Amino acid sequence: MIDTRYGTFRGLVRLALTRAELAIGDGGVFLPDPAAIRRLVFVCHGNICRSAFADVLARKHGLTTASFGLSTANDKPAHPPVAEAAATMGHDLGAHRSLRVQDYTPEEGDLLLAMETRHLRKLAVDPALAAVPRTLLGRYTRPATPHLHDPYQLSDAYTRVCLERIATAIPVLAAAFPNASA
Repeated sequence: MIDTRYGTFRGLVRLALTRAELAIGDGGVFLPDPAAIRRLVFVCHGNICRSAFADVLARKHGLTTASFGLSTANDKPAHPPVAEAAATMGHDLGAHRSLRVQDYTPEEGDLLLAMETRHLRKLAVDPALAAVPRTLLGRYTRPATPHLHDPYQLSDAYTRVCLERIATAIPVLAAAFPNASA
């Protein structure tokens, strides 16, 4: 059950720690007025699983989006098991290519949506990104799951659960940030 719902035992522990960080106000979240948000930027480690899926799905729903990875190379395709799981859900990740954080150019109105609080901490200390508003994508999933554990090389069952969680966030984001509509 842990492997299916949280990816690994570490995923469950990180979820618990993330909830504690957010409860004491130490989650690295920095949000402006929602009306100021014009583009949703999805961030994860490699930009081949979680942020790739979120970017493609949000764009498909008419939102203005971008995505990048904190530790990746440019032009990598989506991770094949993630692309396959997305395809079974009716979403094509075939055109997605990864982007390095160094090649991302912030725009006025961007909101960085990270998958983990450790991503938020990295963004907060990057001089080029420290002033860009940021939060956790999992705060918008239903139910809220602030830590979205990386499905890379994990079970097909967890990959599907992770993508389904991300999919629940897209309509919530659209309602929360109406000016991000394309």
